[in-house]
Amino acid sequence: MEEQAPATADAETANSDLLWTQLLELSCEITVELPLAGFTVRDLIQLAPQRVIDTKASINSDVPTLVNGTVLAWSEFEVVADSLAVRITDFV
Repeated sequence: MEEQAPATADAETANSDLLWTQLLELSCEITVELPLAGFTVRDLIQLAPQRVIDTKASINSDVPTLVNGTVLAWSEFEVVADSLAVRITDFV
């Protein structure tokens, strides 16, 4: 004979599923920070399309990845086809 779970457990599961469904639609801002040692206001003013900015980071160094201002992962940059992509390497 099978025991049935109380009806309140089913209601809690339904409420939890509804909450997650609503949360899945929230917008998030993802930021990948690239440290630029010695970057000055002069460099900022001189930014223009096609300008290359030299970084002190090596190709394989991980950079912080923030979601809504909080570091949640570490990532590395890579080129995919004609785009610059970010590969997550570790979660915080």
